[in-house]
Amino acid sequence: MSQASMNFGVQSYCFRHFTDNHEVAAKVKEIGVSSIEICGIHADFNDVEAWKDVVKIYEDAGVNIVSIGVQTFTGDAEVERKWFECAQIAGAKHISAHFTVGTFREAVPATAALCKEFGIKVGIHTHGGYMFGGSPDVMTELISLGDGEIGICLDTAWCMQIGPARGNPVQWLEEFKDSIFGVHYKDFIFESNAQWQDVVVGTGTLDLPAFVDKLNEIGFDGMAVIEYEADVEAPVPALTECVNKMRELAQ
Repeated sequence: MSQASMNFGVQSYCFRHFTDNHEVAAKVKEIGVSSIEICGIHADFNDVEAWKDVVKIYEDAGVNIVSIGVQTFTGDAEVERKWFECAQIAGAKHISAHFTVGTFREAVPATAALCKEFGIKVGIHTHGGYMFGGSPDVMTELISLGDGEIGICLDTAWCMQIGPARGNPVQWLEEFKDSIFGVHYKDFIFESNAQWQDVVVGTGTLDLPAFVDKLNEIGFDGMAVIEYEADVEAPVPALTECVNKMRELAQ
C-alpha cells in the first residue's frame, strides 16, 4: 500500500457532539490515528489568533492537523485569506471546499491565487447530487478554472449518492487521476427510496479494496481521512472499526 492511501486520519465532524478540542484530540488517539481534518464545529477559521490555541491543543496531544474544512468559497478574499492563514499556521497543505453556482466564476480563480500564494491545495468536496459540484461534469468545469491549484476531495460515500452510472468512486479516480488532492473514506448503504445510511467503511456499497488499489495505481499523495457520521453521541466504537477495516488492507 502506498503511504498516502494508508496514512489516514479522521474528520472532526465525526465528533461534532463534542465541542472541547482536548476531548476530541483524545478521541482521535483512542480510535488509533494521529491526524485530523478540522471542520468549523471545532474552530472559527475567521479568528486567526484563537485558531493558534486550537492548533496547540492538537500539537500537545500528538495529533497532526492535515486539513481544514469543508469551507464554502465565494470569492470574499478578506475572509478566505484567513482560512489559508489558519491552514498555514497548522502546517496543513490542504483545504476541503465547496463553491456555489452563483459565485464560482469569480471565486475559483480567486481561490487559486490564494493557493499559489500560500502553497496550499484546495480539494472540492464531492457532496452528492443535491449540492453544486457533486457531478463529474460540473467538477471538470471547476477544476479547469483553477489553474492546477484546485482539485477534488473525493468523499467516497457522497460520490456514490449520485447513482451507479456516474457515482463510482473508482471511476472518478481514473477520470480525475491528476486532480485528486484529498479523500474522505466513507461508506453508505441505500434504501429503496434512495435514502442513505452511514456504515463502517468497507461494509456498505463502497468497494474499498478496489478504491485503495486504484488510489495506489494513480500515485495518490494527498490528504486522507475517514469519516463516519452516525452514532453522534458515541462514535468511537464505529470509528475504531473503520480504522481496523482500513488497516486490514495493508496486511
